[in-house]
Amino acid sequence: MAEPACRVVAVVGPTATGKSDLGVTLAQALGGEVVNADSMQLYRGMDIGTAKLTMAERQGVPHHLLDIWEVTETASVADYQRRARAVLDGLLARGRVPILVGGSGLYVRAVLDALEFPGTDPAVRDRLERELTEAGAPALHRRLVLVDPDAAERILPGNGRRIVRALEVVELTGRPFTATLPGHESVYDAVQLALDRTDLDDRVDLRVELMWHRGLVEEVRALERAGLRHGVTASRALGYRQLLTALAGERTLDEALAGTQQATRRFVRRQRSWFRRDPRLVWLDGAAPDLADQALRAIG
Repeated sequence: MAEPACRVVAVVGPTATGKSDLGVTLAQALGGEVVNADSMQLYRGMDIGTAKLTMAERQGVPHHLLDIWEVTETASVADYQRRARAVLDGLLARGRVPILVGGSGLYVRAVLDALEFPGTDPAVRDRLERELTEAGAPALHRRLVLVDPDAAERILPGNGRRIVRALEVVELTGRPFTATLPGHESVYDAVQLALDRTDLDDRVDLRVELMWHRGLVEEVRALERAGLRHGVTASRALGYRQLLTALAGERTLDEALAGTQQATRRFVRRQRSWFRRDPRLVWLDGAAPDLADQALRAIG
C-alpha cells in the first residue's frame, strides 16, 4: 500500500453525520488507528448518549482516548491536547496513520493547530464564580463587553461558564480572551474531512429515539449514582442534562426526549457554524454511497 500523502487524517463535522463509521473504514484502508475527538466520549460510562461505538462496531480498529475521565471530572481541553498529541506522535512514530474523529471543534483544533491554553488561578476563578452566582451571567456578560467586546460577541449572555473563563483569562493575561482562540497555524501535516448531510434533523430525531430504546434512561440513572449530577461538564451533555431534570421530577421522560432532540438540532447548527469558518476543510456528503472512495481520493 502506498504511503498516504498526509500524516494525520481528521474526520469532523456535525453530530449524526457518520463520522465514527467513516473513521473505522479509513483506518482499515490506510493502516491507521482512531483517536477520539468527541469531548463527551472521553467520559467513562457515557456510552449510549454519546453514540460511542461498541467493540463490535470498531471492527478490530484500535480506538484511543475513550473513557479516560470519570463523570465527576471537569473537562480540560489542555489536558486533552497533551494526551492526544502524545497518542498522535506515538502512532506516527510506529508508521500508523492517526484518524482523528469527532465533532468537538475546539478539541480538534487544540490537537492540530498551534494553540496555547492560559493557566487558571483558583482564587480568581472562585471569585468570579461567586459573582456569577450572586449577580448572574448577564451582569458578568456586560462587564465582558467592556473589557473584551469581541469575546462578548461570541459568547451568549447566558453562558456563565464561558463568561467566567473569558474574564479570568483577561484578568490573568491582560490580553483579550479571543487572542487565545485557535488560528489556522497547523502543527501537523493533516487533511481534514468534514461531513454534512441534508437529512440531518431527521437523523438526529431518530438517533435520540433509538438512544432511549437502547437504555439511555438506565445509563443516566447508573451515572447519577456515580456522581453525574456533580460533574460540571458531564452533567451538561446532550441527553444527560435533560434526563437528569426528568429524574428530579422537573419534567416527564417524553419531555426530556423532545428537549434532547431540540437541543441536539441547535447543537448541529453551532457545529456547522464552527467548522464552516475553517477554509482548510474538505466537505463531503455523509449520505453519498461512495463516501469512503471520495474520502480516500481527498486524502490522496
